[in-house]
Amino acid sequence: METAEHFSLALHGGAGTITRAMLTPQMDQEYRAALQQALTAGYEILNGGGSALAAVETAVVVLEDNPLFNAGRGAVFNKHGKHEMDAAIMCGINLEAGAVTGVRNVRNPILLASHILYHSDHVFLSYPGAEEFARKQGLAFEPDDYFNTHQRFEQWQQLRDSDVFRLDHSHDKKFGTVGAVARDKAGNLAAATSTGGMTNKNYNRIGDTPIIGAGTYANNRTCAISCTGHGEYFIRNVVAYDISCLMEYKGLSLADASSLVVNGKLKEQGGEGGLVAVARNGEVAMPFNSEGMYRAAWVQGQAPVVAIYKD
Repeated sequence: METAEHFSLALHGGAGTITRAMLTPQMDQEYRAALQQALTAGYEILNGGGSALAAVETAVVVLEDNPLFNAGRGAVFNKHGKHEMDAAIMCGINLEAGAVTGVRNVRNPILLASHILYHSDHVFLSYPGAEEFARKQGLAFEPDDYFNTHQRFEQWQQLRDSDVFRLDHSHDKKFGTVGAVARDKAGNLAAATSTGGMTNKNYNRIGDTPIIGAGTYANNRTCAISCTGHGEYFIRNVVAYDISCLMEYKGLSLADASSLVVNGKLKEQGGEGGLVAVARNGEVAMPFNSEGMYRAAWVQGQAPVVAIYKD
């Protein structure tokens, strides 16, 4: 039931071939702890009466700062041994949004996206111009070494002399994007997503994460969505907006609309991935068509959920 005090938060840390056999007990525990840390940070803001925008921004910052995830500090290497990061954030109240692509040394790309939303007349900034704006806003920058984790370097070394790009950072498919969605006590929705993209990507490739309506979307009339997966498919199908439209124009529930797109349209085309979503009534959905998705959710009055595998 929708009430003025009902709030929810859901987040993800990537989807793909994630099975129990792939993760050691220690890695399983580390991922769960990281998801719980981000979930708690966002939930505390909502519980204190903070906005959905503040909650998703905070949750994503926590995930960006954790090298386990392909965003911020844990971003993968591109073809030239650099880190190109994308992010987007959107407000469901007025459809205002901020997005950024191709930034290299910004510590928290989601904060840059947020500053674009709040402090510019634009929605989407890219490459050097986005970094110039970040400097004017006083955002933190870090040297390359901050982002150069051993695991990501080893993954890049396997591909650097080839023309192969990897949808993931292991031999199996793993789409390393992070994101969060929330409904606050006032009933407002917000979504935020951040990624380091594909290992060994070339030509300044851009995925769905910073594209409003594809990988990130929020509208108080329907839902807030943050996607993770093979970005090309999410772009072609305008996934996040499609789910919102199914709810607004066909009257589908969040669960039915998101399942139709993720387990129907995307799967039929070979598009692998998933998403986290929250509806205007606080309902949460976390569908995915891959073997696993790092995910967590906390609905007011219920126990928090942290999960990784399909079963």
